[in-house]
Amino acid sequence: MYKKFFGLRENPFNVNPDPRYLFLTPHTEEALASLTYGIRNRRGFIMLTGEVGTGKTTLVNKLLDWLHRQHLPTAFIFNPRLSVQEFFELMMADFGIPCDPRQKSQVLLRLNHWLLDRYKSGETAVLIIDEAQDLSARLLEEIRLLTNLETATEKLLQIVLSGQPELEEKLRQPELRQLRQRITLRCKTHPLTLEEAGGYILRRLSVAGADGPVFRPDTVEAIHRYSRGIPRVINLLCEHALINAFVDQVRPVPPEIVDAVAHEFELHEIEPVPPSQLYRGDDQQLRQALQGMATLMDRLRRPQ
Repeated sequence: MYKKFFGLRENPFNVNPDPRYLFLTPHTEEALASLTYGIRNRRGFIMLTGEVGTGKTTLVNKLLDWLHRQHLPTAFIFNPRLSVQEFFELMMADFGIPCDPRQKSQVLLRLNHWLLDRYKSGETAVLIIDEAQDLSARLLEEIRLLTNLETATEKLLQIVLSGQPELEEKLRQPELRQLRQRITLRCKTHPLTLEEAGGYILRRLSVAGADGPVFRPDTVEAIHRYSRGIPRVINLLCEHALINAFVDQVRPVPPEIVDAVAHEFELHEIEPVPPSQLYRGDDQQLRQALQGMATLMDRLRRPQ
Protein backbone atom coordinates (compact mmCIF):
# COMPACT_ATOMS: atom_id res chain seq x y z
CA MET A 1 0.00 0.00 0.00
CA TYR A 2 3.00 2.31 0.41
CA LYS A 3 4.74 1.48 -2.91
CA LYS A 4 3.31 4.37 -4.91
CA PHE A 5 3.96 6.83 -2.09
CA PHE A 6 7.68 5.92 -2.04
CA GLY A 7 8.02 5.34 -5.80
CA LEU A 8 8.59 1.57 -5.54
CA ARG A 9 7.70 -1.16 -8.01
CA GLU A 10 7.67 -3.91 -5.38
CA ASN A 11 8.10 -4.49 -1.68
CA PRO A 12 11.85 -4.18 -0.99
CA PHE A 13 11.83 -5.80 2.43
CA ASN A 14 10.05 -9.11 1.94
CA VAL A 15 11.35 -11.88 4.17
CA ASN A 16 11.64 -14.26 1.20
CA PRO A 17 15.30 -15.11 0.44
CA ASP A 18 15.24 -13.59 -3.07
CA PRO A 19 18.78 -13.80 -4.55
CA ARG A 20 18.15 -10.57 -6.50
CA TYR A 21 18.37 -8.73 -3.21
CA LEU A 22 21.65 -10.29 -2.11
CA PHE A 23 23.99 -7.56 -0.85
CA LEU A 24 27.61 -8.60 -1.17
CA THR A 25 29.73 -7.58 1.80
CA PRO A 26 33.39 -8.73 1.92
CA HIS A 27 32.29 -11.61 4.20
CA THR A 28 29.46 -12.59 1.85
CA GLU A 29 31.68 -12.43 -1.22
CA GLU A 30 34.24 -14.62 0.54
CA ALA A 31 31.57 -17.15 1.55
CA LEU A 32 30.08 -17.30 -1.97
CA ALA A 33 33.55 -17.64 -3.50
CA SER A 34 34.38 -20.48 -1.10
CA LEU A 35 31.15 -22.30 -1.93
CA THR A 36 31.61 -22.05 -5.70
CA TYR A 37 35.33 -22.90 -5.44
CA GLY A 38 34.63 -25.97 -3.33
CA ILE A 39 31.99 -27.23 -5.76
CA ARG A 40 34.06 -26.55 -8.88
CA ASN A 41 37.05 -28.37 -7.41
CA ARG A 42 35.08 -31.29 -5.95
CA ARG A 43 36.19 -30.71 -2.39
CA GLY A 44 33.45 -32.91 -0.88
CA PHE A 45 32.03 -31.38 2.30
CA ILE A 46 31.56 -27.61 2.66
CA MET A 47 29.99 -25.95 5.73
CA LEU A 48 28.26 -22.56 5.85
CA THR A 49 27.32 -21.21 9.28
CA GLY A 50 25.97 -17.96 10.69
CA GLU A 51 23.66 -16.54 13.30
CA VAL A 52 19.90 -16.52 12.80
CA GLY A 53 18.84 -13.91 10.24
CA THR A 54 22.29 -13.15 8.80
CA GLY A 55 21.40 -14.23 5.26
CA LYS A 56 22.44 -17.88 5.00
CA THR A 57 19.33 -18.96 3.11
CA THR A 58 19.59 -16.00 0.72
CA LEU A 59 23.19 -16.99 0.06
CA VAL A 60 22.15 -20.60 -0.50
CA ASN A 61 19.50 -19.44 -2.98
CA LYS A 62 22.14 -17.40 -4.80
CA LEU A 63 24.29 -20.53 -4.94
CA LEU A 64 21.35 -22.55 -6.28
CA ASP A 65 20.73 -19.89 -8.92
CA TRP A 66 24.38 -20.18 -10.00
CA LEU A 67 24.19 -23.99 -10.06
CA HIS A 68 21.06 -23.93 -12.22
CA ARG A 69 22.71 -21.52 -14.67
CA GLN A 70 25.65 -23.92 -14.85
CA HIS A 71 23.15 -26.73 -15.58
CA LEU A 72 24.50 -28.78 -12.68
CA PRO A 73 22.27 -31.42 -11.05
CA THR A 74 21.25 -30.38 -7.54
CA ALA A 75 19.20 -31.64 -4.62
CA PHE A 76 18.05 -29.16 -1.99
CA ILE A 77 16.84 -30.36 1.42
CA PHE A 78 15.22 -27.47 3.30
CA ASN A 79 13.58 -29.46 6.13
CA PRO A 80 16.19 -31.59 7.92
CA ARG A 81 13.83 -33.12 10.48
CA LEU A 82 13.62 -36.36 8.54
CA SER A 83 14.14 -40.04 9.06
CA VAL A 84 16.94 -41.67 7.09
CA GLN A 85 14.44 -43.17 4.63
CA GLU A 86 12.64 -39.83 4.17
CA PHE A 87 15.96 -38.11 3.54
CA PHE A 88 16.99 -40.56 0.83
CA GLU A 89 13.52 -40.37 -0.72
CA LEU A 90 13.67 -36.58 -0.99
CA MET A 91 17.26 -36.52 -2.22
CA MET A 92 16.67 -39.12 -4.95
CA ALA A 93 13.45 -37.41 -6.05
CA ASP A 94 15.19 -34.04 -6.28
CA PHE A 95 18.00 -35.54 -8.34
CA GLY A 96 15.36 -37.21 -10.51
CA ILE A 97 16.58 -40.76 -9.85
CA PRO A 98 13.70 -43.29 -9.75
CA CYS A 99 14.06 -45.98 -7.07
CA ASP A 100 12.39 -47.56 -4.06
CA PRO A 101 13.71 -45.59 -1.04
CA ARG A 102 12.79 -48.48 1.29
CA GLN A 103 15.59 -50.56 -0.24
CA LYS A 104 18.74 -48.78 0.87
CA SER A 105 21.05 -51.02 -1.14
CA GLN A 106 19.13 -50.15 -4.31
CA VAL A 107 19.24 -46.44 -3.44
CA LEU A 108 23.02 -46.47 -3.01
CA LEU A 109 23.59 -48.60 -6.10
CA ARG A 110 21.47 -46.36 -8.33
CA LEU A 111 22.95 -43.21 -6.82
CA ASN A 112 26.49 -44.47 -7.41
CA HIS A 113 25.77 -45.37 -11.05
CA TRP A 114 24.04 -42.03 -11.61
CA LEU A 115 26.93 -40.08 -10.07
CA LEU A 116 29.45 -41.96 -12.21
CA ASP A 117 27.43 -41.09 -15.32
CA ARG A 118 27.38 -37.42 -14.26
CA TYR A 119 31.13 -37.55 -13.63
CA LYS A 120 31.83 -39.02 -17.07
CA SER A 121 29.69 -36.26 -18.59
CA GLY A 122 31.77 -33.62 -16.81
CA GLU A 123 28.92 -32.66 -14.46
CA THR A 124 29.16 -32.08 -10.71
CA ALA A 125 26.23 -33.23 -8.56
CA VAL A 126 25.54 -31.06 -5.52
CA LEU A 127 23.51 -31.82 -2.39
CA ILE A 128 22.59 -28.76 -0.28
CA ILE A 129 21.06 -29.13 3.18
CA ASP A 130 19.66 -26.03 4.90
CA GLU A 131 19.04 -25.75 8.66
CA ALA A 132 21.57 -28.55 9.06
CA GLN A 133 21.89 -27.94 12.81
CA ASP A 134 18.63 -29.89 13.16
CA LEU A 135 19.96 -33.04 11.50
CA SER A 136 20.12 -36.01 13.82
CA ALA A 137 23.49 -37.58 14.57
CA ARG A 138 22.36 -40.74 12.81
CA LEU A 139 21.38 -38.87 9.65
CA LEU A 140 24.62 -36.86 9.69
CA GLU A 141 26.53 -40.15 9.75
CA GLU A 142 24.51 -41.42 6.77
CA ILE A 143 25.33 -38.21 4.90
CA ARG A 144 29.02 -38.63 5.73
CA LEU A 145 28.98 -42.11 4.22
CA LEU A 146 27.75 -40.62 0.93
CA THR A 147 31.21 -39.10 0.47
CA ASN A 148 32.53 -42.64 0.12
CA LEU A 149 31.01 -42.51 -3.37
CA GLU A 150 34.17 -41.43 -5.17
CA THR A 151 36.69 -42.21 -7.87
CA ALA A 152 40.33 -42.87 -7.09
CA THR A 153 41.00 -39.12 -7.15
CA GLU A 154 37.74 -37.16 -6.69
CA LYS A 155 34.48 -37.07 -4.75
CA LEU A 156 31.42 -37.81 -6.88
CA LEU A 157 28.98 -35.88 -4.68
CA GLN A 158 29.53 -32.37 -3.34
CA ILE A 159 27.69 -31.66 -0.09
CA VAL A 160 26.93 -28.22 1.42
CA LEU A 161 25.75 -28.09 5.04
CA SER A 162 24.20 -24.73 5.95
CA GLY A 163 23.17 -24.01 9.52
CA GLN A 164 23.33 -21.96 12.68
CA PRO A 165 26.39 -21.97 14.99
CA GLU A 166 24.81 -24.93 16.81
CA LEU A 167 25.89 -27.01 13.81
CA GLU A 168 29.53 -26.37 14.68
CA GLU A 169 28.83 -27.39 18.28
CA LYS A 170 27.07 -30.57 17.18
CA LEU A 171 30.01 -31.59 15.00
CA ARG A 172 32.29 -31.40 18.04
CA GLN A 173 30.55 -34.46 19.46
CA PRO A 174 32.95 -37.44 19.56
CA GLU A 175 30.64 -39.66 17.49
CA LEU A 176 30.71 -37.10 14.65
CA ARG A 177 34.47 -36.58 14.56
CA GLN A 178 34.82 -38.40 11.23
CA LEU A 179 32.38 -36.01 9.60
CA ARG A 180 34.11 -33.01 11.17
CA GLN A 181 37.44 -34.14 9.73
CA ARG A 182 35.97 -34.42 6.24
CA ILE A 183 34.83 -30.79 6.05
CA THR A 184 37.33 -29.21 3.68
CA LEU A 185 35.93 -25.65 3.53
CA ARG A 186 34.21 -23.52 6.17
CA CYS A 187 32.55 -20.17 5.54
CA LYS A 188 30.37 -17.83 7.61
CA THR A 189 27.83 -15.04 7.40
CA HIS A 190 28.12 -12.07 9.79
CA PRO A 191 25.97 -9.17 11.06
CA LEU A 192 26.34 -5.95 9.08
CA THR A 193 28.32 -2.91 10.15
CA LEU A 194 26.59 0.49 9.98
CA GLU A 195 28.01 1.27 6.55
CA GLU A 196 27.12 -2.21 5.28
CA ALA A 197 23.58 -1.84 6.67
CA GLY A 198 23.22 1.40 4.75
CA GLY A 199 24.41 -0.30 1.57
CA TYR A 200 22.09 -3.23 2.23
CA ILE A 201 19.05 -0.97 2.58
CA LEU A 202 20.07 1.07 -0.46
CA ARG A 203 20.52 -2.09 -2.52
CA ARG A 204 17.06 -3.40 -1.67
CA LEU A 205 15.44 -0.03 -2.39
CA SER A 206 17.27 0.21 -5.71
CA VAL A 207 16.17 -3.28 -6.83
CA ALA A 208 12.59 -2.36 -5.85
CA GLY A 209 12.75 0.75 -8.07
CA ALA A 210 13.32 3.61 -5.62
CA ASP A 211 14.25 6.85 -7.38
CA GLY A 212 14.47 9.19 -4.42
CA PRO A 213 15.42 9.33 -0.72
CA VAL A 214 13.38 6.96 1.45
CA PHE A 215 15.28 6.85 4.77
CA ARG A 216 17.26 9.66 6.38
CA PRO A 217 20.90 8.82 7.30
CA ASP A 218 20.09 9.13 11.03
CA THR A 219 17.13 6.78 10.44
CA VAL A 220 19.48 4.17 8.99
CA GLU A 221 21.67 4.58 12.07
CA ALA A 222 18.65 3.87 14.29
CA ILE A 223 17.73 0.82 12.18
CA HIS A 224 21.23 -0.55 12.58
CA ARG A 225 21.28 0.11 16.31
CA TYR A 226 18.02 -1.71 16.99
CA SER A 227 18.71 -4.56 14.55
CA ARG A 228 22.31 -5.09 15.70
CA GLY A 229 23.15 -5.54 12.02
CA ILE A 230 20.95 -8.63 11.52
CA PRO A 231 19.48 -8.40 7.97
CA ARG A 232 16.22 -10.15 8.88
CA VAL A 233 15.57 -7.63 11.66
CA ILE A 234 16.57 -4.77 9.35
CA ASN A 235 13.87 -5.96 6.94
CA LEU A 236 11.32 -6.06 9.75
CA LEU A 237 12.12 -2.53 10.92
CA CYS A 238 12.20 -1.08 7.41
CA GLU A 239 8.95 -2.73 6.36
CA HIS A 240 6.96 -1.44 9.31
CA ALA A 241 8.67 1.95 9.24
CA LEU A 242 7.53 2.38 5.62
CA ILE A 243 3.97 1.43 6.57
CA ASN A 244 3.90 3.89 9.49
CA ALA A 245 5.49 6.65 7.41
CA PHE A 246 2.89 6.11 4.69
CA VAL A 247 0.09 6.36 7.25
CA ASP A 248 1.61 9.62 8.55
CA GLN A 249 2.41 10.78 4.97
CA VAL A 250 6.03 11.45 5.94
CA ARG A 251 8.94 11.14 3.52
CA PRO A 252 11.84 10.44 3.92
CA VAL A 253 11.31 8.27 6.99
CA PRO A 254 12.53 9.95 10.21
CA PRO A 255 14.22 8.02 13.07
CA GLU A 256 11.27 8.63 15.40
CA ILE A 257 9.18 6.21 13.36
CA VAL A 258 11.88 3.52 13.65
CA ASP A 259 11.96 4.16 17.42
CA ALA A 260 8.22 3.51 17.57
CA VAL A 261 8.49 0.31 15.50
CA ALA A 262 11.38 -0.93 17.66
CA HIS A 263 9.30 -0.38 20.81
CA GLU A 264 6.35 -2.17 19.22
CA PHE A 265 8.51 -5.26 18.62
CA GLU A 266 10.34 -4.82 21.95
CA LEU A 267 13.67 -4.42 20.21
CA HIS A 268 14.49 -1.48 22.48
CA GLU A 269 14.82 -3.94 25.36
CA ILE A 270 17.95 -5.46 23.82
CA GLU A 271 21.06 -4.00 25.40
CA PRO A 272 22.57 -1.46 22.98
CA VAL A 273 25.85 -2.39 21.33
CA PRO A 274 28.71 -0.04 22.30
CA PRO A 275 30.01 1.99 19.34
CA SER A 276 33.41 0.29 19.71
CA GLN A 277 31.73 -3.03 18.91
CA LEU A 278 29.45 -1.65 16.23
CA TYR A 279 32.23 -0.11 14.22
CA ARG A 280 35.26 -2.01 15.53
CA GLY A 281 37.30 1.17 15.61
CA ASP A 282 37.88 4.59 17.17
CA ASP A 283 35.87 7.81 16.89
CA GLN A 284 37.50 8.69 13.60
CA GLN A 285 36.36 5.40 12.07
CA LEU A 286 32.88 6.03 13.46
CA ARG A 287 32.74 9.41 11.76
CA GLN A 288 34.01 7.87 8.52
CA ALA A 289 31.27 5.24 8.68
CA LEU A 290 28.61 7.91 9.17
CA GLN A 291 30.04 9.97 6.30
CA GLY A 292 30.01 6.88 4.10
CA MET A 293 26.36 6.35 4.98
CA ALA A 294 25.55 9.92 3.99
CA THR A 295 27.32 9.38 0.65
CA LEU A 296 25.29 6.24 0.02
CA MET A 297 22.02 8.01 0.71
CA ASP A 298 23.03 10.93 -1.52
CA ARG A 299 23.01 8.54 -4.47
CA LEU A 300 19.25 8.21 -4.15
CA ARG A 301 18.88 11.95 -4.61
CA ARG A 302 20.69 11.98 -7.96
CA PRO A 303 18.69 11.69 -11.21
CA GLN A 304 18.82 8.20 -12.70
